[in-house]
Formats: sequence, structure tokens, C-alpha cells
Amino acid sequence: MQFYYGQQMPLRILDEAEFWKHQEEEHTVVIRELVTGLEQPFVEALQKWEEALSATHQQIVGYIESVVRVGAYVPNELYQQVLHLVSFCLQRTIGESRCRA
Repeated sequence: MQFYYGQQMPLRILDEAEFWKHQEEEHTVVIRELVTGLEQPFVEALQKWEEALSATHQQIVGYIESVVRVGAYVPNELYQQVLHLVSFCLQRTIGESRCRA
């Protein structure tokens, strides 16, 4: 991601987060459909992840709509909320990576 987006940086960050949460959500479905004989606890875990990722995805979409509505100047409070959400997403991703390692 390039850092020359200026005041649109929150929107660019959210756009990237929205894309990846949507991808992750879809991947839970792909895994369930492709892996034949997947044990029920894993099916249920993937379904829970799909729900959690969908909720995060929808929250990101809500922030995108908010940033678009405010126009060129993003209030500091909204900017901080965006940073907090992105930080949350990164922590979850890093934590998941460590669990897989």
C-alpha cells in the first residue's frame, strides 16, 4: 500500500481491510466444501469463523460508508476508530498466524 493517499488514507486502509475480511470469510466456505469428511468440530469452528469474519466485514463496510459521508476531512475521532479497527484486525491475523506456526 502506498502512503501518498493523504486525507483518503483511512478509506484506502478500510478498502484493503474490507477486501481481506471478505476473502477470509469466503475461504471458510471453500474449505468446508472442498475438504470431504471434515470432522464436525472443524465444520462448526469454520462456521463460527465465517460468522465472526462476516461481522467484522460488515463493520468495516459501515466505517467505509462513514468516511465517504464525511468527505475530504475525516474527524479525528472517526480516524482513531478506523485505526483501532484495523489494529484489531491485524492482531487477529497475527495471532492466527502464530497459532498455525
